[in-house]
Amino acid sequence: MAKDESAEVREEVQLHDFKNIFSLERKVAVVTGGSRGLGLHTASGFLQSGCSLVFITSRKAGACESAVKALNALPNKSSGAKAISVPADISKVEGVVYLVEEVKKHTDHVDILFANAGATWGASFDKHPDSAFGKVMDLNVKSVFNCVQKFAPLLSKNATVDEPSRVLTTASVAGLGIGSVGTENSTPAYSASKAAVIHLTRNLAIELGPRHILCNSIAPGFFPTKMTNELMRLSGGRKALEEANPNGRLGLPEDIAALAVFLCGRGSGHINGETVAIDGGKLWARAKL
Repeated sequence: MAKDESAEVREEVQLHDFKNIFSLERKVAVVTGGSRGLGLHTASGFLQSGCSLVFITSRKAGACESAVKALNALPNKSSGAKAISVPADISKVEGVVYLVEEVKKHTDHVDILFANAGATWGASFDKHPDSAFGKVMDLNVKSVFNCVQKFAPLLSKNATVDEPSRVLTTASVAGLGIGSVGTENSTPAYSASKAAVIHLTRNLAIELGPRHILCNSIAPGFFPTKMTNELMRLSGGRKALEEANPNGRLGLPEDIAALAVFLCGRGSGHINGETVAIDGGKLWARAKL
């Protein structure tokens, strides 16, 4: 039987406005561990994507000032946008409280908190000191909770269902799989701390979702940074690591910055409690038979 097209119900094609789907225009961000490495790359991405204020914090005042100077010299940030240095030791809750109070001198709200500060410690299993385990867990896990807890009032200030605030945490593929083991540079504390951060972020997502604060974690593989350079050397060097990666390379600054910008923008408004691995597929290459 011939199809009666006149009897068909014709639906009008509707297109949605995706303008500024990756824009962070006028957003206020705080980046811990933002003076170098992944934090600095991400802070740069935030400013270049429209953020009006980006607060940079780390323990070393000189490093913060150098980072802010470089960020404020970016040629393609929005007019009037600026980075602000707030040195603080956030491994202690007093340092987190100080950071919040300093931020409040400049703004009454925060849209993005990137809890990125972290540390690692390499030693053989038999020689791994208790003090090192405590130091890594304090900065990589406890300080993340303290930062989110103390910044929650500022994060919820302007947050709505349609315009939620964001919390990003830095995990690691070492928290999804296994970190360095069986060597003189084993990292049990780091691996355990990053697994804890992933699960902490899931808890925060459910806790803070009703306050219109979305929480997700990023799990990087090897990115050439000051913190990873020694482990990369002990793991065979950059060239060997690149060749062993299905993607044929290691992480680049724009990789981490682009992912963070996406997770903090309009396009990720329904992503909450997730962990995104960014390692070129290396985690799964380790698991192949």
